[in-house]
Amino acid sequence: MSQLRPGREVMVIGVGLHPFGRFRDKDLASLARDAVVAALKDSGVPWKDIPVAYFGHVYYHGMSVGETALGPLGLTGIPIINVENACCSGSSAFWQAYWGIASGMFDLALAFGAEKVPSGPVTVTAADSPERYIGGDHMMAGYALRARRYMAETGAPPEALAQVAVKARQIAAMNPFAHRKDTYTLEQVLASRLVADPLTLFQCCPTSEGAAAAVLCAKESLGQFGVDAGRAIRVAAATLTSGSYNGKGSDHSAFSPYRTAQAGQQAYEMSGLGPEDVDLVQVHDAATIAEMQHLEALNLVPPGEGWRATLDGRTALGGAIPTNTDGGLLAMGHPFGATGIRMVHETVTQLRGEAGPRQVPGAQVGLAQCSGAGDVTTVQIFTK
Repeated sequence: MSQLRPGREVMVIGVGLHPFGRFRDKDLASLARDAVVAALKDSGVPWKDIPVAYFGHVYYHGMSVGETALGPLGLTGIPIINVENACCSGSSAFWQAYWGIASGMFDLALAFGAEKVPSGPVTVTAADSPERYIGGDHMMAGYALRARRYMAETGAPPEALAQVAVKARQIAAMNPFAHRKDTYTLEQVLASRLVADPLTLFQCCPTSEGAAAAVLCAKESLGQFGVDAGRAIRVAAATLTSGSYNGKGSDHSAFSPYRTAQAGQQAYEMSGLGPEDVDLVQVHDAATIAEMQHLEALNLVPPGEGWRATLDGRTALGGAIPTNTDGGLLAMGHPFGATGIRMVHETVTQLRGEAGPRQVPGAQVGLAQCSGAGDVTTVQIFTK
């Protein structure tokens, strides 16, 4: 843990979000720029004061896309770092922004991410990879294998997995930024088209387009930039891990959720908080099974009990551990580079008490977990 010793406290002082969905008339740079402008306005800090920016994205839209997106705001000569780290690209950009400030290098930083994900199944390997021929490359096939194993080991019924999707759509119906706002019954989720047994269409997140941004600031510098300290949210922990050998199965995040446990444990140690302190959580629910397993890996529910917590309503907005309080990937959609910072946006909004009908009463501590190919995992903990 010696590498996780921030020299300064870091605050999120502004967040911005472009709606998720399909925007055929907008290019990637304009999506990103809209989110950045919203975050800067929310922070009260002008663009000219930003000393560094980190941009998360995956799909190729030309070189130096971060520079392309920010150029129209004014060329200021700052370092702009383009970050690709699978589905954790946005949260990895946030991680870099956090440590840039915590280490004392910068007083302010911008983290933003955007994506225009093509329609259809998502592949993560090179075109000539053998994984493409054995089913290991397609993410939903991997999640389906996880689901089958989980159901066999815990006795979880298909209805438990489907309820995750039902809950996500009910929440998203209250969120104007969500890609999918229509609601479904348990029966409709189970009856939707089969994608990878046992996962049906409504149990898999949609590919999407969108953008998110966050402005971070050293706590000691809030006054220097005229920031409203009452709306600043503390980053209590920011961790990032990647794959290593584990005896329980593949280290690929589509097949094994166990890397989340390590990233989560590091975050708890770094923050001095524990699972019992968390008031709300965002997890990487690319498929329904993922939400339950990440909750278990984060010790928010006991091992094998994620499905019971779901059916009992503990993960709903009014439950003991409100989960994916904006609809999560299942309803927000999943523009890869934006998703991790979208989680930051939601957590900050909740801790500020500004989430409207989705508000978790009295929320003081929020956790955001994101994961991606290569078993990359990020965990951030925020406190009011």
